[in-house]
Amino acid sequence: MIEFILNNKTIKTNKNSGMTLLDFVRHEQRLTGTKIGCREGDCGACTVLVGTLQLDESVTYQSITSCISPLGNAQGKHIVTIEGTNLENCLTTTQLAMKDNYATQCGFCTPGFVVSLTGFALSNVDKNEKNALDSISGNICRCTGYKSIEKAAIEVYQKLENNESAPLEWLIKNNFLPEYFTTIPSKLKKMKTEGILQTGTQFISGGTDLYVQQADSLIDKPVRLISNNNSIRGININDTICTIGVGHTVTDLWNDTTFNTCFPNLKKHLKLVSSEQIRNMASIGGNLVNASPIGDITIFFLALNSTITIISQDGNERQTFLKEFYKDYKSFDLNKGELIKNIQFEIPTKHTKFNFEKVSKRTHLDIASVNSAISIKVKNNTIEDAHASIGGVAAIPKYLHETTSFLIGKTLNTELIIEANGVLQNEISPISDVRGSSDYKRLLARQLFFAHFIELFPNQFKLNDFIQYA
Repeated sequence: MIEFILNNKTIKTNKNSGMTLLDFVRHEQRLTGTKIGCREGDCGACTVLVGTLQLDESVTYQSITSCISPLGNAQGKHIVTIEGTNLENCLTTTQLAMKDNYATQCGFCTPGFVVSLTGFALSNVDKNEKNALDSISGNICRCTGYKSIEKAAIEVYQKLENNESAPLEWLIKNNFLPEYFTTIPSKLKKMKTEGILQTGTQFISGGTDLYVQQADSLIDKPVRLISNNNSIRGININDTICTIGVGHTVTDLWNDTTFNTCFPNLKKHLKLVSSEQIRNMASIGGNLVNASPIGDITIFFLALNSTITIISQDGNERQTFLKEFYKDYKSFDLNKGELIKNIQFEIPTKHTKFNFEKVSKRTHLDIASVNSAISIKVKNNTIEDAHASIGGVAAIPKYLHETTSFLIGKTLNTELIIEANGVLQNEISPISDVRGSSDYKRLLARQLFFAHFIELFPNQFKLNDFIQYA
């Protein structure tokens, strides 16, 4: 039995936990304001809010794309659709902003935008223009040209500007939310939150990869949901070692203050990974075991020379380097019943610099053509250690063994970087596909490799140093 709150209604259902939340909302509950668009988490027309009860008995809300979210993940949560944001006698502040700024045309995408902006109002992020626009980064409109929607988002932020930590009562009083939201914490407190009975062998966390690829088969298939498994969540930094439970989402990394201190450009890098809705769902472990040759999070952690801990059904654990985990296309060192528990790496020191780069057809909300990351330790202009990775140029997410070995122990200068690119080109083997030709991917690999050094050592390298190779 799956039990959760849908808007202001308690739901108890025996439907298969693997069916999508979108299908349950639309077809079982007839709440058709949540739209079916891409069914791949790209367009945001199916956006809903997920409220989770916290230890202090408050509820935090995040936006997700319901088309690739398993129904079972709603267990013990508050799910809010567009219908659940409505007021009885007037438009909400967010709906009114969309109307007044002529931010809707065909209207198909409008519910997703309204839900995302309502989530922004409920969130604890700083209420500024940038964050308001970021909150709708996963919503696509095919009609308006976006400027009117941006104006609506800015109007919403301006109404929140002096209430950055707007309490629930204030949001209700100012027509952002209906009154029933005040009853949700007590209702969730009474609801069981323990995991539902699961008999499947297919592990699923956020579902952001699996439901794009296998949604039809997962709808009726017994699955094993692990997104709420606390034994594979959490982040711990002990001296120089960082350990992250692979159940952690990308948003968990985004919001972690200590992790942001270790990686000052973290939000810039993670914004290239996916939209806010997907970051709220996507787990680190899911990205790793998807084994995509262009998995952004995988490329990120490969460049940190990470190790992973693998746990079997009987509780035995083993460790392996992430760079040794991948064997061939979609093939990796994980036996039946095993699960990745956590990932470990040495945090960057004052002499270590890290960078992540990505090129895709769209700047954001797109799969990479080529992505790359590097961690490099330099003292007195000598490279003491280096780890680099690249995606989209081999059958697996590739750790650049030969390139990094070539760099270590040498003086950092333009000539070395150019020579190292030659080693890199011999180490990769891109193929032509829908994301670009082999030659194009080689060019991108070279340019991203150069970009690492221009970004990390701006006083030493400029674009003009490599212009003859551009």
